[in-house]
Amino acid sequence: MENNTEKREKIILAGVHRGLRDALSDTTEQSIAELVELVKTAGGEVVGEMIQNKPDLETATYMGEGKLEELKNAVLALEADTVVFDDELSPVQMRNITDFLGVKVLDRSMLILDIFAMRAKSGEGKLQVELAQLKYRLPRLRGFGTEMSRTGAGIGTRGPGETRLESDRRHIRRRISALEDEIEELKKHRSLIRSRRKKDGVITAALVGYTNAGKSTLLNALTDAGVFAEDKLFATLDPTSRMITLDDNRKILLVDTVGFIRKLPHHLIEAFKSTLEEAVIADVLLHVIDISNEESDNQMKVVESVLSDIGASGKPVINIFNKCDKLGKYPEANGVYISAKENRNIGRLLNALADAAPGKKQKVRVCIPYGEGALVNELHETQKVLSEEYTGIGTLMEIMADAAMYDKIREFIV
Repeated sequence: MENNTEKREKIILAGVHRGLRDALSDTTEQSIAELVELVKTAGGEVVGEMIQNKPDLETATYMGEGKLEELKNAVLALEADTVVFDDELSPVQMRNITDFLGVKVLDRSMLILDIFAMRAKSGEGKLQVELAQLKYRLPRLRGFGTEMSRTGAGIGTRGPGETRLESDRRHIRRRISALEDEIEELKKHRSLIRSRRKKDGVITAALVGYTNAGKSTLLNALTDAGVFAEDKLFATLDPTSRMITLDDNRKILLVDTVGFIRKLPHHLIEAFKSTLEEAVIADVLLHVIDISNEESDNQMKVVESVLSDIGASGKPVINIFNKCDKLGKYPEANGVYISAKENRNIGRLLNALADAAPGKKQKVRVCIPYGEGALVNELHETQKVLSEEYTGIGTLMEIMADAAMYDKIREFIV
């Protein structure tokens, strides 16, 4: 029988541990473990890892000479196709390392961009990914050069394509300019939609969190949205929005956003700013945290840092500790503990959302005179009517009323 199984790229991971006070910006066991997951998501196979302990990076070669020689020997011994570095390499470092190793060289940013190119489904998502890739690759064209061409396709080559990149810089700059114009138009359109939402009094809640924390699974649990969810990093990239109705009849628009990750390239945040703006303009942030992950505290810090960078801090936040089914015991403080996969404690989450979202309603009994029929109709259309009966003096109703309606019907309260 013919074997059609596609051969996976053999990849060696490399990084420099500098002993930084900010461990989230350093190469650590955790960042390498995450890099392994990124490689798997991209379809590669990790065959080796090499970390150098060194307080400073080499300007020209990232690693020290001796370590690079070691890395070259490992590439030959393990028959590796690619080396992926845990940090962002400068154009000079990319060129020098590629020339020395003689195989394809990628860095963390390129790997993430490659996964984004693979995951983007919407027109806007594809445009944003291409723009980020072109801006990133432009100063590194020589570094991509012959080694990328020699390997043909594979990880790091998805998206615009090498032939386009190798043509000439002016063409690339023109393409970048065209993409920016196109995205700006989409941004204006998105802004109009948001303005309409605000005018219509739609409350928005943005789902934010580290990649693979379970945001899409939660959106499906709350809305039966049918959003693609998989146990992989960046399983979904394009934003999805779905409406839910709370018990008091308030409508909440839930908006999923792209997952965050440590060492998220700044230009990637810039490219996806229009998507991330959903978090900036949201009334409430639902911060989904994978509580079963040993790195959950650090992952929370990454998310909080990115939210601060894009101007989304200072909003009401509900910390949602997801995947609690994987824990034996868990505390019941400082957030809501749920299992989106098993639909556990979803009711508690909705109660917390009802408390945090603007326009909270209160239960009230009113007797509306029969001459105020239009008001009765308005109550049915805009508020939640719990009971209704007709009496000798008017319509007796028990309703959940928001603050504005409460003032309007104050004289009829019984």
